[in-house]
Amino acid sequence: MIHFVGAGPGAEDLITVRGAKLLEQADVVVYAGSLVNPAHLARTKEGCAIYDSASMTLEQVMDVMIPAAKDGKNVVRLHTGDPSVYGAIREQMDILDANGVSYEVCPGVSSFCGAAAALKAEYTLPNVSQTVILSRMAGRTPVPERESIRALAAHGSTMVLFLSSGMLGKLSEELIAGGYAPETPAAIVYKATWPDEKVFRTTIAGLEQTAKDNDIHKTALITVGGFLGDVYDRSKLYDPAFAHGYREANP
Repeated sequence: MIHFVGAGPGAEDLITVRGAKLLEQADVVVYAGSLVNPAHLARTKEGCAIYDSASMTLEQVMDVMIPAAKDGKNVVRLHTGDPSVYGAIREQMDILDANGVSYEVCPGVSSFCGAAAALKAEYTLPNVSQTVILSRMAGRTPVPERESIRALAAHGSTMVLFLSSGMLGKLSEELIAGGYAPETPAAIVYKATWPDEKVFRTTIAGLEQTAKDNDIHKTALITVGGFLGDVYDRSKLYDPAFAHGYREANP
């Protein structure tokens, strides 16, 4: 059996209980060394074979995992955050399907959740935004035109942008061209939940300069939208005048 495990956003105690147990039981671990906190590897048992996939190709990863699984070993493929978000797991699962190898996915805490925690913010504020868009700037990996930053910005929703911290000048241009005002609140969250986490609050227009001033060019999430401001409506959920299945209204 192969287990795709989300390691969480960074802090070693933000892996799920299930993920930690799978690591403890693993005979083989292939982990994304460029992003996963290596402290997670301390959970592995003596004799566990550990591979850093940062320098490996997809084929090399499969050459490790498939023979191990067919030999009856417990294999953990350890991804950063949650494997379903920019984890490149579909291509791995398709190869495993073609080779008749069983696998399961153990979800993890995504870094976009870690960023909200670092900001002490709520992405979905009443009458501000009820939608969270997770996306990225087009780079060496293209983005469909219908999902360009400019097109998505037209919604005016909360945006959390991965893999874009090295292109912040262009990102600001695209956000503004899509409809955001230059003074719209924005934040850069560097290494959310890691010991060296840093948070920089700015505006869309100030993203590039803020990153330059603080030497941020990778391993950061960019958050954009009115959720970072101070104006919002009270939630109906706890409003005494709002009745639901568990509470009578009390005007």
